[in-house]
Amino acid sequence: MQTSIAPELANDARVIEAEKILRKCVHCGFCLATCPTYNLVGDELDSPRGRIYLIKQVVEGQTPTAKTLNHLDRCLTCRNCETTCPSGVEYGHLLDNGRALVEEQVQRPLKQQLLRKAILNVLPYPKRIGPLVKIGQATKNFLPRKFGDSVPIKRAAGAWPNSAALTRSMLVLDGCVQPSMAPSTNAATARVLNALGINLINADKAGCCGAVSFHLNKQNDAKDFMRANIDAWWPHIEAGAEAIITTASGCGVMVKDYGHVLADDTNYKEKAQRISALCKDVVEVLQQEDLSPFKARAKACGTVAYHPPCTLQHGQKLPQVTENLLTTLGFDLVPVADSHTCCGSAGTYSIFQPELSRELRNNKVAALEQHAPSIIATSNIGCQLHLQSGTGQEVVHWVELLDRILE
Repeated sequence: MQTSIAPELANDARVIEAEKILRKCVHCGFCLATCPTYNLVGDELDSPRGRIYLIKQVVEGQTPTAKTLNHLDRCLTCRNCETTCPSGVEYGHLLDNGRALVEEQVQRPLKQQLLRKAILNVLPYPKRIGPLVKIGQATKNFLPRKFGDSVPIKRAAGAWPNSAALTRSMLVLDGCVQPSMAPSTNAATARVLNALGINLINADKAGCCGAVSFHLNKQNDAKDFMRANIDAWWPHIEAGAEAIITTASGCGVMVKDYGHVLADDTNYKEKAQRISALCKDVVEVLQQEDLSPFKARAKACGTVAYHPPCTLQHGQKLPQVTENLLTTLGFDLVPVADSHTCCGSAGTYSIFQPELSRELRNNKVAALEQHAPSIIATSNIGCQLHLQSGTGQEVVHWVELLDRILE
């Protein structure tokens, strides 16, 4: 794709990066077939190719409108199009730059501004979101159904093992919402790794990965979260921690991108690159370990319908890895139609685009329930909570299945 940067934008680093990405696009349209919003809405401006044209116009100096912003907002950032694209267009990075450029020129309605401000001031902070979750859980039965269904069910974490005597250690990202909404996930991971001889460390002062702020165009705030995490993890890395584990694949995509986001930060550039290199989804760690002790009892979990998050298969480029591991261990996975498609959670998308999000969720739940599984599993807190709001079936992080059969 040929582009011509507007003179007034020639020194904008975001525009320079966007142009490099735009030039890879060959207009083939393969991305349309796998774009969830295009398949629902049928408008090419709600497809990757359409949004690429919109961003190209902004880069070339055309003035964006509220319609431009709306079409970019509707993107789930699932990055399914990146998996499909034969030209290697880095659409996720392009969209982040495009959204930031457009939002600087188009003022949002006051209602949107207030909602986004509320989300940004609550969601990334565990000490703020935690009490609200407890209130929601206590009053869930008295809330209107559309609100009550979105309140996460209570999940007992269980004991975190005392593994200080073990010689191997790894860090884990607790994140912002997972400690209050799904505390069982990281506790289960700690128990599983303890059984494998690995001490899992939750570093003090580590918090939100930065994804919430970054994708809502508060990228400087996001960088502050990233630097704080790097500072919290660095002493443990120097002490020999082998990896930084993420059990939420959405966070994993963000942490693996620290090196890119902080590339211009002279104080953190090298550390950020090291962090990104050390970041591993939990499945990447477990597939390298001897899991034979888990094989004997896998069938006890019954049939499992597994949903691979977009952030795992398209963002982290780890398609089929979790499914293959579970199958190797003896879990009975049922087939799930269109497993490459998004469930509609997509971080805060379910808050800002509720109608599209619910439609995608309902389609995904129908596919997961088609073969009446005993349990539904996934690899991301957002997907887990979103799917749980649309089904009476239990939805868990897949690591919890290993924890349940741990002897």
